[in-house]
Amino acid sequence: MDFDPGEIAYTPTTGVRTARETPVVQATEASVEGYGRIVAADPETFPIEIVRWPAQGWRPVDDNSGDQGGVTDGLFEFWWKGDTLYARNNAVGDSYLFGWSQWPETAALDGPARPRERALIWRANYHPDGGQMFWPLNGESFLVPMALPGDDVTPEQFVTFRCDGGQGLYVHPGVWHGAVVPVDDHAVLLDRQSRVHARVSVDFPKEFGCYLAVPL
Repeated sequence: MDFDPGEIAYTPTTGVRTARETPVVQATEASVEGYGRIVAADPETFPIEIVRWPAQGWRPVDDNSGDQGGVTDGLFEFWWKGDTLYARNNAVGDSYLFGWSQWPETAALDGPARPRERALIWRANYHPDGGQMFWPLNGESFLVPMALPGDDVTPEQFVTFRCDGGQGLYVHPGVWHGAVVPVDDHAVLLDRQSRVHARVSVDFPKEFGCYLAVPL
């Protein structure tokens, strides 16, 4: 399957020339504690947390309700084209332009993937309704910038976790995560997440005048 850049879910914010580089940490069960978990095997049965729909007032949500949307899954594909990182999440039917390896004003948007030393990410989000799991189908290595929960998040709070050797990564509900950044030109991951798929986002150029830089 190829990618049509006319279908992207969000229009990227650009126009800045500052990048905040994240530290890179090898993803282990200990290093991702609080952010999520390592998925070592059996991705199809790995438990996905579902968060109950919040009460709107003093009356509580009834037991056995508000958390029955279940889990959806599908292939999450990532492509480097030129200097640009695209993706499509088939679990929810959305396509994205996640970032660039050069300043976007000079980045090639198409053609063969070019050599790259970093990814400039323009946004991140969290899911208040449930967790999300990424599992590389062909053993691909990938990186994910993440920050602990809280709407007052800043670029300085993000840490990039690197997953190698065919390991997967699970992200807890409410944990900020930027784009999955594949090391290879193309990667296919199994994605499993809450079917509701609510997103709360941070726009780095708009809010902080910078991109989030993920070293490669």
